[in-house]
Amino acid sequence: MNILNNKVALVTGSSSGIGAAIARLFAQEGARVVVHGRDTNAISSVQAQIESGGGKAMCVAADVTKFDEIESMRHQIERTFGPIDILVANAGQNLIMPGPFEEISEEGWHATINVNLTATFLTIKSFLPGMKERKAGNIITISSAAARRPTSRSPIPYTAAKAGIQVMTQIIAAQVGPYSIRANCITPETILTEGNQQRIPDEQKQALLDMHPIKRLGTPEDVARAALFLASDDAAWITGIIVDVAGGSVLV
Repeated sequence: MNILNNKVALVTGSSSGIGAAIARLFAQEGARVVVHGRDTNAISSVQAQIESGGGKAMCVAADVTKFDEIESMRHQIERTFGPIDILVANAGQNLIMPGPFEEISEEGWHATINVNLTATFLTIKSFLPGMKERKAGNIITISSAAARRPTSRSPIPYTAAKAGIQVMTQIIAAQVGPYSIRANCITPETILTEGNQQRIPDEQKQALLDMHPIKRLGTPEDVARAALFLASDDAAWITGIIVDVAGGSVLV
């Protein structure tokens, strides 16, 4: 059963990892999916994967820290696929290693806030007016378990940005509910994306695994399935929530 049949979904930051998994699953469930990123070869590869499985996709390149590029992307999508029904604001990146607060560079702070919190703000700002006009829409943001379980080793700018995304999503949900628009936030723990598989040493993977009541690390598909539920009509009366896709790690 294609539970997203005829829906148009944009997944920002979907050239790889969590975003690509969401894009592929949404397409499998009948959505026309917009694959977004800045690496044209990578987004074209995800589009090809979707289309080889019988799905419908287009790809767009844009810097989501720049409002004019987001607006240009929106116009391109609307000309090709029509208005966006489901917006997954997934694009983001941790640019700063954990360390003492006073050693965080001003440049690193601004860059991290910009690529996470500001990018999410600008993306929603572009697509929300159309959703309000149509009195329909579904917004899913991606935060991080780092913002749910802060520690002395948390990467501070990233954690602050992701916490901001959570609160911003809940405020949006409160504002746009009367327009029949829903907004929810997913907070994944460490996910074994392609990059993390290569980047995290095996001994650190074991230490991370031991933090979880469910004794495995998460996969991009774990997050994608949570996003699919929130995007579907099964979640029609759910808005303003934070969903921990974290193997129970935020409990301990």
